[in-house]
Amino acid sequence: MNKTILITGSTDGIGKLLAVKLAKEGHEIYLHGRNSEKLDSVIAEIGKVSKNENIKGFIADFSDLNEVRKMAAQVNNELQKIDVLINNAGIYKSSQTTTNDNFDIRFAVNYFSPFVLTHALLPLLKKGTASRIINLSSAAQSAVSMEVLAGEQQVSTHEAYAQSKLALTMWSIYLAENESDLNVIAVNPGSLLNTKMVREGFGQIWSSADKGTDILYDLSISEKHKDASGKYYDNDSGAFGTIHPAGTNKVAINTLIEKTKDVLNEN
Repeated sequence: MNKTILITGSTDGIGKLLAVKLAKEGHEIYLHGRNSEKLDSVIAEIGKVSKNENIKGFIADFSDLNEVRKMAAQVNNELQKIDVLINNAGIYKSSQTTTNDNFDIRFAVNYFSPFVLTHALLPLLKKGTASRIINLSSAAQSAVSMEVLAGEQQVSTHEAYAQSKLALTMWSIYLAENESDLNVIAVNPGSLLNTKMVREGFGQIWSSADKGTDILYDLSISEKHKDASGKYYDNDSGAFGTIHPAGTNKVAINTLIEKTKDVLNEN
């Protein structure tokens, strides 16, 4: 059965590769990018190689939460349902360290944006069939500081990235517990995959981007993961695993969610 799939950050890297793979199977694919010309080019490219005419896209700069909210409104207006939401967009190294809202850009793109987008799209996800939410985490995880999250304290690039990824993973666990009709999975797609973000941020690679694409495909579509909600998949080990100890405590998770809602002025 063909599915309606939205993949954020899908104009390059593993997001784009995943879109190609899913499009070739005939699924209805919605891409996301921050540059309209590049997005249009990728839509045309994927449509050509997949021979799938059901490829469309949405524009939003995920460092600007107002743009994320506008994109969410557009998605809600144009789509009837979402079967799979893949929160793939992410950032590590950037010349811009803070956003217009004074948040660290890693927290804005890697955590706040998927948080805002997903919650706004829950009605569409609940109209989908056995809907799944796949959140792109990382092997890099670090205890989340509420001061850093709120933009009140600055830390190094790597520390901010690691904190944002643990925050995303903790929220995934929370969402799975509170939305029992949805399948929510956090995943480390693999360390130092051959992507633009990794090359620019780390200057070295360990594995091909296909390694990440393949696991995202399986988690998004395969029946063998239909009961994996609330779990974290570590593709470095090739199995479901445990997250950073600082993120496993329910009190810590609830504190994170309440602080996030407060910072974002979300109910």
